[in-house]
Amino acid sequence: MFDRLQAVEDEFVSLESSLSDPEIGNDQARLREVTRRYKDLTPVVDCVRRYRARTADAEAARELLAMATEDEREPLKVELSEAEADLESLAEELRLLMLPKDPNDGRAVIMEIRGAEGGEEANLFAGDLYDMYRAYAASKGWTVEVLTEDRSDLGGLNLLVMELRGDTVWSRLKFEGGTHRVQRVPVTESQGRIHTSSATVLVLAEADEVEVEIDDKDLEVDVYRSSGAGGQHVNTTDSAVRITHKPSGIVVTMQDERSQLQNRARAMTVLRARLLQQAQDEQNAAMSVERRSQVGGGGRGEKIRTYNFKENRLTDHRIGFTIYRLQDVLAGDLDETVDALAADERAKQLAGHT
Repeated sequence: MFDRLQAVEDEFVSLESSLSDPEIGNDQARLREVTRRYKDLTPVVDCVRRYRARTADAEAARELLAMATEDEREPLKVELSEAEADLESLAEELRLLMLPKDPNDGRAVIMEIRGAEGGEEANLFAGDLYDMYRAYAASKGWTVEVLTEDRSDLGGLNLLVMELRGDTVWSRLKFEGGTHRVQRVPVTESQGRIHTSSATVLVLAEADEVEVEIDDKDLEVDVYRSSGAGGQHVNTTDSAVRITHKPSGIVVTMQDERSQLQNRARAMTVLRARLLQQAQDEQNAAMSVERRSQVGGGGRGEKIRTYNFKENRLTDHRIGFTIYRLQDVLAGDLDETVDALAADERAKQLAGHT
């Protein structure tokens, strides 16, 4: 790990130099990229420098200890012991900082909540989950925008889609995707019996805006004479245009205008629209795979978490985590649960990189 840290610090210094160059302001895309990477590396380099400083302190204490008188030895031993303890702590901090970064960190989140099995009770529980996440977002200072809201007859949620924005929103909410099971007496139950219902939560990192860039080298352009209705210019000039986008195989033909330039401009407009649609379809297909992996069929047996009202208990089945503060959690106090899931993820990452 420490061999890699010098390369990290070298990159950090290079980025620092780039940010001080006034020319970088002329390239906004490059500026964003450099700023993001600089921000990512700052805590790593800060920790490396603290580690080096404490290493120097420990070495100085050892040297002094070797030459010290009996009266001087005790405070030097304390100083050395403190430096070595700090170095152990900093080394662990560095191991965590050097773990692979989640590529979605820093992105906004699109969250979809649906009632699943259990009829109207499932919809009411979906509404409770929405209230929980909204309260959690407020405690973190995130912004929330509801994109779609479909209320059920009793005020629950058939479906809600919202966008959440904040620096840590992905890292804190990425564990929430899956089937959430509730065990309680529904308001629709007249005999006081406990029912088991479920709602699904889908968490997706918001994709960057799709931009269509077309390289002229990827185009095959053919011109030919128009055919069919078109008055006196039909078959007299090579005004029709056929553009083939070789990477995708999309072919666009345009011959409505009398001018070749006009037909080419229209064809390019259509081509860009088709490429945009293709990119969005591929993006949606990837989201559909992610959707199936998170929520499955929404059945109670596929649950990631159980909310048991009688016992005031929340259990996350993925890591065997249980707390008896369900009402606090539903009021938006999710940190203890999220911290446990994050710790489990870090432990697995460390195990895979040792």
